Amino acid sequence: MEVDVRQDHRLLEVRHLGRVSYAEALRLQEELVRRRRAGEIPDQLLLLEHPHVITLGTSARPEHVLVDEADRALLGIELFATGRGGDVTYHGPGQLVGYPILNLKPDRCDLHQYVRDLEEALIRAIGDLGATGHRKPGLTGVWIGDEKVAAIGVRVSSGWITSHGFALNVATDLQFFDAIIPCGIRDHGVTSLARVLDPPPAMEEVRAAVAARVAEVFERAVVAA
Repeated sequence: MEVDVRQDHRLLEVRHLGRVSYAEALRLQEELVRRRRAGEIPDQLLLLEHPHVITLGTSARPEHVLVDEADRALLGIELFATGRGGDVTYHGPGQLVGYPILNLKPDRCDLHQYVRDLEEALIRAIGDLGATGHRKPGLTGVWIGDEKVAAIGVRVSSGWITSHGFALNVATDLQFFDAIIPCGIRDHGVTSLARVLDPPPAMEEVRAAVAARVAEVFERAVVAA
């Protein structure tokens, strides 16, 4: 969809991409960051799922990956070092991954507040679906009880353009998290919306809730791609 961004800098174009390889998602993000910085497109929100992949953030420790190359091959898990913040995480089918490509200028140039805003959007979204999420002091992400339901790892490049983002466990096979120490946190487990909600929400319903709440928190009007 062609949008005249000169007329409205408060739009959020939401793209539902289905299942996308991690390498392809990185390439797409790089292209959209460049185009957003150039003012060719409005803010973007990419919503998608990945095949099984372990990603390493800029503060990742190798020992937090618990499976070697041979075991990863047997499990069908790729491994990527990436430019986002944070430690080690897992992405896979049944997990909603969101990559906001936002221009934080002029009034949101605060990285820590940006992360808090993403947490707030996800807390509101899962609340719409019937789950009670919260923050955990000193840690990032969204939690249900003592278990993490959403991980956040972001990057802000020159011009205050964001990339990477969040991963919300909807109907994820949580056994794959046994391959890592998620986000380097040993004391708390992970959960999913399917585990805490009966009946579990459909992915389409989750996507709609997340898109609406991201737009709300960042004060954007949603337009379809």
